[in-house]
Amino acid sequence: MTDRLVEANQRYAAEFTDPGMDARPVLKVAVVACMDARLDLHAALGLELGDCHTIRNAGGVVTDDVIRSLTISQRALGTRSVVLIHHTGCGMETITEEFRHDLEMEVGQRPAWAVESFRDVDQDVRQSMQRVRTSPFLLSTSDVRGFVFDVRTGALREVDPA
Repeated sequence: MTDRLVEANQRYAAEFTDPGMDARPVLKVAVVACMDARLDLHAALGLELGDCHTIRNAGGVVTDDVIRSLTISQRALGTRSVVLIHHTGCGMETITEEFRHDLEMEVGQRPAWAVESFRDVDQDVRQSMQRVRTSPFLLSTSDVRGFVFDVRTGALREVDPA
């Protein structure tokens, strides 16, 4: 599989033209979303190359590492808005923290990280918004909005932070 990706890159690179951009997102926005392969964030949000920073992980949850990336995004690269996107039918709704225990039994070491599973996608979006808004490391926490992407319709539904 990796060979297929490398071959695709060779075709891409053969026609590549340097767009002359720097690392600062044009729209000054960072998007935090689930890594789910069904989410084509650029298409769903009408974004082009260079418009935003995209931070993805299992569930799209705001972890310490997401705060690290957002802090760098804001303080070093000028983003000011944060968009959080979870989605319907997320696998993190079916996993539990027991996953960590199972890993410990299998490999003999308990992971240092939390699974960050959830049962209520809206509540997890609210929790993620709260984590961003209360982080002392971020410069801009007033423009933080959270959404649930419907994998069947492609529509975003905004989650009320209250």
